Amino acid sequence: MSSDTVLFELKDHVAVITLNRPAQRNAMNQELRRTLMGHLQRVREDDDIRVAIITGAEGTFSAGADLKERASGGGGRDQDNSPATLIEADNAAQWSTMKIEKPLIAAVDGYCLAGGMELALICDIRVCSPEAQFGLPEITRGFFPGGGGPQRLARSIPQSIAMEIILTGDRIDAETALRVGIVSRIAPAGELLPTAMKIATRIAGHAPLAVRAAKEVAQTAQDETFEQSMRLGGALRWAVGQTDDAKEGPRAFVEKREPRYQGR
Repeated sequence: MSSDTVLFELKDHVAVITLNRPAQRNAMNQELRRTLMGHLQRVREDDDIRVAIITGAEGTFSAGADLKERASGGGGRDQDNSPATLIEADNAAQWSTMKIEKPLIAAVDGYCLAGGMELALICDIRVCSPEAQFGLPEITRGFFPGGGGPQRLARSIPQSIAMEIILTGDRIDAETALRVGIVSRIAPAGELLPTAMKIATRIAGHAPLAVRAAKEVAQTAQDETFEQSMRLGGALRWAVGQTDDAKEGPRAFVEKREPRYQGR
């Protein structure tokens, strides 16, 4: 299996994962999905990685699944032929359900459609270029998004807007995505990756365990009551408070220097 379908770079604790099938608008075939899963697993396991950016090559994030490959196999998804699809026995088997504790940032240029949009939605922060287009067009092809698109979108933006996107399959532009909260900012195409890198570097400079705990508290707050979320936050804040990094932060402030966080 060639690794060229997904590129991986690591610098200063920030991993950059680039979908790299530009001739196919970075459509996701089986090889790309397997390679992407391998890189995401590395993000989870490598302590040197504190933040990851996901982007696409040559002006496109991803147009979604490779429908030509799917049609050649009869039109269905491989996942739909597995009993695990119904019972979700292994949530780490797909990127759509994999638990990734570290922050993910999507840098979106051009098409961000179907599975491409679902990939962007698993990210914690999304930035895009003015040329970005978002959509979940699966409904127009006789099925509906299976990678968590309806679930995540309905939790992320106002219900009526989410349902219009899900049920019509129509695309929205970058300005609309910013207005409804799908992305946090728009940057010129030439500044898109540097903008994402600036955000990632800022986050990577913080204490890694504190960042991971803050992400967990923020995510679980969507499913728990406020009281439950506060209890979890209290427990994690106490645990993080026992770390060396929690002592390094105040010490660096008193000594008027930059903190040196080690992730322990």
